[in-house]
Amino acid sequence: MGHSAKFTDRMLSIIKSAEKEARMSDFNVIHPVHLLIGCLEERGGALGEISLKCNLNPGLLSGAVQNTQRLTQSEFFSIPVTDEVIDIFDTAIAFMHRYNQVFVNEGHLLKALLADSTISGRLSEDMKKTILTLGTSSRDMITHLGSYTFPQMNTPFVRKVHQGDERELADFIEKNFSKEWAHTIQGGFQKEKPSIYIACDEEGRIIGFAAFDVCQNKKGYFGPMGVVKNRRVKGIGNALLHHCLKDMKEIGYEYPLLEEQGQLSFMRKPAGLLSFLLYNQSPEESFFPKT
Repeated sequence: MGHSAKFTDRMLSIIKSAEKEARMSDFNVIHPVHLLIGCLEERGGALGEISLKCNLNPGLLSGAVQNTQRLTQSEFFSIPVTDEVIDIFDTAIAFMHRYNQVFVNEGHLLKALLADSTISGRLSEDMKKTILTLGTSSRDMITHLGSYTFPQMNTPFVRKVHQGDERELADFIEKNFSKEWAHTIQGGFQKEKPSIYIACDEEGRIIGFAAFDVCQNKKGYFGPMGVVKNRRVKGIGNALLHHCLKDMKEIGYEYPLLEEQGQLSFMRKPAGLLSFLLYNQSPEESFFPKT
């Protein structure tokens, strides 16, 4: 594998579980099935639902592993892996890039696993359908602001929009995200005081945005939010999020809602919500509200 990748915390846990399972096997080699077992051992979010509803027995899965001579090394593991494992990670990383994201998450891995013949052949069509449905279905995510306090941060590059920002912001969103998001944000400019924040670079160009109360006139809904790909994981999303949360708490919202989540893990605290947003910024997978 000729490239490195960043992983969500849950993906790192899956990788650790897969290697542990492989070390307990007769061959001490990581097979695709060990990655599937690592997913099943994650009890949170949709992975927990998949484990219960598919009724897959990790012991039986592991016992079906056969010896193979096609072994290699991976930068993600300390023991040998099969060629198929390399292909699965390459596919998962390709999914990440396809969705314009910067972290590989368990959704990418599940899709890659289902595309692998050694895994697909062990699952019934009903199981595959269940995994895809649970892995991509929309869910709501809520966070509590009761004890939330705005953190100390120096954010001169973040400000609330003016009415004159509408065209530039809409163009930015349509270019970097989607027409649907651009249309949603333009709807937010219909209010006298739009609840939209933007982040700008040193030359005043927009590089990120976040909003609330702009989706179908629903109150207490956070999103959409996006940061241009080459400026992510640099604290910009952090600042945008917290400025919105601060305003939402001042309005009186105690439980802001992030609607229609297609992600597999769900966070309940602002810090966790932030992690979710920074890992997943793709309109294609319904990570944010749609019009």
